[in-house]
Amino acid sequence: MAFHEIQFPTNISFGAVGGAEFKTTIVTLDSGHERRNIDWSMARGEWDVVHGLEDQADIDALIAFFRAREGRAHGFRFKDWSDFELARQNIGTTDGATATHQLFKRYASLVNYDRTIAKPVSGSVQVWVNNVAIVEGAGGSQFTVDTTTGIVTLGATLAAQSGTAVEAGCEFDVPVRFNLDKMNVTISFHDIYDWPVPVIEIRDIT
Repeated sequence: MAFHEIQFPTNISFGAVGGAEFKTTIVTLDSGHERRNIDWSMARGEWDVVHGLEDQADIDALIAFFRAREGRAHGFRFKDWSDFELARQNIGTTDGATATHQLFKRYASLVNYDRTIAKPVSGSVQVWVNNVAIVEGAGGSQFTVDTTTGIVTLGATLAAQSGTAVEAGCEFDVPVRFNLDKMNVTISFHDIYDWPVPVIEIRDIT
């Protein structure tokens, strides 16, 4: 199925409950010791946005969005309000030949955890090369960014440099899908709705 480059309504996603989830298998031995196996090397996010439904306009927008995505069939962009910004950080070093650099976010806590950013928000990406801010564009001393993959491409002049730091900052969305095919709307009172809306991160974004 397709990935739709459209952002879930941010006024509805605000207040969503959820976040990153890992999968770990734990085997407890007879001695009481544990063996822990990491089943997922990367976290997968999951959220419930039911708390964002406030009025008829919200429910209308959500119904239209759900039908257009055909339930779980098509992916879309989701703003995780708890974690949607990449502060300026290093994303690579020029080597005189390689022009492309993947956006990622590094979480440091004794060890580093690197998270690929595949869905940067258009117009939010900033790039610095050798501590100099670079303008987005098609020139040799500029950069372009693919907002569907998160790949930054340096212009020929910048890419020809060697050993200089490439830094970036941006806002980003998470690629997700609905985690249900059926609408379960409860009308509690006039214009008051209760509808669990689970969304889950997807790694295959085609």
